[in-house]
Amino acid sequence: MSVNRELQDTIADMVDGRRGILAADESSGTIAKRFDSIGVESTEESRRFYRSLLLSTEALGDYVSGVILFEETLGQPDDRSTPLPQVAAAQKIVPGIKVDKGKGPLPGTAGDMITYGLDGLAERLAGYKEQGARFAKWREVYPVSPHNPTRLGLTANAEMLARYAAVCQSVGIVPIVEPEVLMDGDHSIERDAEVNEQVWHQVFHALHRYGVALELMILKPSMVTPGKDCAKASPEQVAEYTLRSLRRAVPAAVPSINFLSGGQGPEEATANLNALNQLWQSPWQLSFSYGRALQEPALKAWQGRAEQGPAAQQALLKRARLNHLAMLGEYRESLEKE
Repeated sequence: MSVNRELQDTIADMVDGRRGILAADESSGTIAKRFDSIGVESTEESRRFYRSLLLSTEALGDYVSGVILFEETLGQPDDRSTPLPQVAAAQKIVPGIKVDKGKGPLPGTAGDMITYGLDGLAERLAGYKEQGARFAKWREVYPVSPHNPTRLGLTANAEMLARYAAVCQSVGIVPIVEPEVLMDGDHSIERDAEVNEQVWHQVFHALHRYGVALELMILKPSMVTPGKDCAKASPEQVAEYTLRSLRRAVPAAVPSINFLSGGQGPEEATANLNALNQLWQSPWQLSFSYGRALQEPALKAWQGRAEQGPAAQQALLKRARLNHLAMLGEYRESLEKE
């Protein structure tokens, strides 16, 4: 099969107007914090059991079309010795892999960050592909302050995202491009919109320079919101500002925009996605790629106890279904009580 055919098939399997992506690619440090919150030690076995629990949730594939896995998970089996990528694929959930290697300060700036991991990426992707991965994800982060992101921060991060995406497509892996504008701070929604537009313009200029086929990638951006130290905006405000900025900066050729939750609570992230889909008929699919906003209720229900597994799965399935409804613009707050 040709590389282009592989990419087209993956996009067709992931972009169907009704399903989103489960982000289960927490780093070892992040998942340790999540487990600490419920009094569970983060070990290789506890992580395997928990992620196996998520992926084996019956009917999850009705609402989730893809799952982003951490490298460790890609090589782990369920209790029946079935590799977890195959567990996902059995539900028509496309397995994917987080490929960046974390972030650090960007030299030459005060406050901007840069992500590592391009060295040897093509070779790593070939190995991940053999294990079942069909798409990848790379995250760049943008702190917001009166001086950040700087011009260098904007261009350097866009360059990394574009180089990563080009490598992915060259080996038949669909790239998820994730430029996350952080919610940390007290900036206004207007400032957040300004920064997101700057980020997206730079990212798509870089993608064009590197010859990335926009029809064969997925964008995973932040929603436009005030900083978390400000009063929250209404879902209608978030939708209005987000869509206005997207229309100004994101080409219509992109097939799907799968928003990250970025610190929003589960109900907040769902309500905002619903408002986005109610406000305007967009050229893109407007979907979700949530981690904590999908998993938090499941994690609280699980509490590290095997007998609570079914309750955890039902909590995950409920959130996935509600976000599916939000993609259709049919979510209502009353559904949270059902």
